[in-house]
Amino acid sequence: QVQLVESGGGLVQAGGSLRLSCAASGSIFSINSMGWFRQGPGTQRELVARTSRLGNINYSGSVKGRFTISRDNAKNTVNLEMNSLKPDDTAVYFCNARIVVQREGPEFEYWGQGTQVTVSS
Repeated sequence: QVQLVESGGGLVQAGGSLRLSCAASGSIFSINSMGWFRQGPGTQRELVARTSRLGNINYSGSVKGRFTISRDNAKNTVNLEMNSLKPDDTAVYFCNARIVVQREGPEFEYWGQGTQVTVSS
């Protein structure tokens, strides 16, 4: 069984910074991609940033230049440094990973439980 455990988040004033961390554990053969999604009030879940195993990174246009994703393949962790936060960044942030649990097996998608980020104006 695979688990994604998130930490970080909280309340910050506009212009401030926060750091989110996510660790994958359990029966893991390899992790293809790790990243972060978010879901604000009344909105659909959207991609924030994602990195492949080889280090290819995609950012949402709304966070590019302000957020930085980093990944440690040896530790199965992914972090999201969020700077210059805006009230529009307020959302529940979810860790996401696409994981192969056994050699030559299929890839499965996993989600963390979500962590609240609130940016006050």
